[in-house]
Amino acid sequence: MNKKEVSQKYNIPIRILNEYESWGLCDVVKIVMGEWQYDDQDLKRLSTIMALHDIGFRNKEIEQYMRLLLETPNSKQARIDFLTKKRKSKLDEIHLQEKQLERIDYLRHEINERKF
Repeated sequence: MNKKEVSQKYNIPIRILNEYESWGLCDVVKIVMGEWQYDDQDLKRLSTIMALHDIGFRNKEIEQYMRLLLETPNSKQARIDFLTKKRKSKLDEIHLQEKQLERIDYLRHEINERKF
């Protein structure tokens, strides 16, 4: 499949496909008639990339993660550490948002109690 077909079929933005191609992470040159051709392995990698985007990884972090995955033998622990760090960051964000919600609820309670 070419870039346009992959983008339409799997709802992957062209900018992400462009990033993926620019990283040069594929073992074999996959350009046919001037267009990159995506195979099943590429689609599997793109699925991982989309998951990382959805989690909130920045582009540079995604590239680092994918390089670990594809270029570094025995990178399992490094990838787990990478994800653990992001998980902690997300939990910190959640806790901050919970505190903010508590303050909103407090202010709403104050309004109801004072009837103003």
